[in-house]
Amino acid sequence: SGTTVLQAGQRTGWALQQTDPWADTPPQAWNLKHIQRRAKERERGWRSWSDLHQQYEGPQRALVHTSGLMLQALSYAPSGAIIAAATTSLPEGIGSSRTWDYRYTWVRDASMTMRGLWVAACPDEAARFFAFLARAAATQLDRGVDLQIMFGVGGEHDLTEHEIPHLSGWRHSAPVRTGNAAWNQTQLDVYGALLDAAYVLREHLQPLEPATRHLLVAAVDAAAARWSEDDRGIWEIRGPARPYVHSKLMCWVALDRGIAMADLLQAAENTARWTQTRDEIRRVIVEQAWNPNVGAFTQCLGSDDLDAAALLIALVGLLPPDDPKLALTVDAIAKNLTDTQGLLVRYRADDGLPGDEGSFLLCTFWLAEAQAVIGRVDAAEQTLDRAASYANNLGLFAEQIDSEPEKCPATTPKPSATSASSSPRKPSPPPVTSSARTGDLERRAEYM
Repeated sequence: SGTTVLQAGQRTGWALQQTDPWADTPPQAWNLKHIQRRAKERERGWRSWSDLHQQYEGPQRALVHTSGLMLQALSYAPSGAIIAAATTSLPEGIGSSRTWDYRYTWVRDASMTMRGLWVAACPDEAARFFAFLARAAATQLDRGVDLQIMFGVGGEHDLTEHEIPHLSGWRHSAPVRTGNAAWNQTQLDVYGALLDAAYVLREHLQPLEPATRHLLVAAVDAAAARWSEDDRGIWEIRGPARPYVHSKLMCWVALDRGIAMADLLQAAENTARWTQTRDEIRRVIVEQAWNPNVGAFTQCLGSDDLDAAALLIALVGLLPPDDPKLALTVDAIAKNLTDTQGLLVRYRADDGLPGDEGSFLLCTFWLAEAQAVIGRVDAAEQTLDRAASYANNLGLFAEQIDSEPEKCPATTPKPSATSASSSPRKPSPPPVTSSARTGDLERRAEYM
């Protein structure tokens, strides 16, 4: 370690190299001129990518463009993987032990990322991502094994979690972790996230590679076979498996999108069976996820707890936009899951973990999107503007926002990829699906 002191007008450069320790020749140190030249090359490369891909025009244009850059920066070109974050162990609250490692490719998160990049029209990225998943998940579904929810950037399967006790953590928030114990959880929503991304990007995936087609058909079949099982849900609860409504919903999405793409998937013979199961899932959600005492769709079948993930019922097309249960669910979530800053928390139910977390910014974007879908465009724009105001000085968003912002302002830049203001987890882009479509119901219909 050391210190470099610069005077006004002086410049210096710093570069970190990764090299093979068994290489015949050691890495050569770069001088300042070399560093500056390479930095200029990288800048030209990013500007060229942005000029080619970023065609979005609409609400929050600058933030959406920043999102596209961040999403692209989290991709790993050699394999096509897209990681959820560039860092590990940044806590959900100062001093919290909720310190997770997100330097991996989540099937769900990466699928949502591909939907975001769809706004920027990036066909090459889409094809590489689906090819990566087809390689990483090869034979899993054929063998009746769960589709693993996350992989290393090289397709690694074993992501066993370890603690590093000699590191104190950010602001003494320990433990520092490498690996993630959720890697072998059952999370049934991954099938819907995967098929929804493929549906949105279907024009960019043609001609469909045989391995990708096989993966997608197997994913639809897995959703059809397993939708009624309990799992750990979208929030990766480290407790017993439960009948999470969001997981059932996304299995419905997997079947619905699979039916819509049956010709592309060369699976027309499966549509009758898939349709029957899709309709059964819808019936169960409408009858058992709706709680008349709460006046909303709830977190689990038969439960009283609210969950912001229920907002996706309005977004995926399960019910028509004018169904009164959608409006009631949106109202109940907005009333009961909103914090003092006007942002949504994910849920208030006990998740079995010590400590608290901040509001979850993605959920507030979901709220804006749901309000737009049910026709409350003015409210949606207000919600969107409120969420967008939490961008930091780099135009990035935290995954979570501290409920006590004076402890760690939301505008403080954090080196992560959708992170909390008090503690960044995963620099996140603004959810492009929300900001790009608020008030744009016709385009939403096309998107769905």
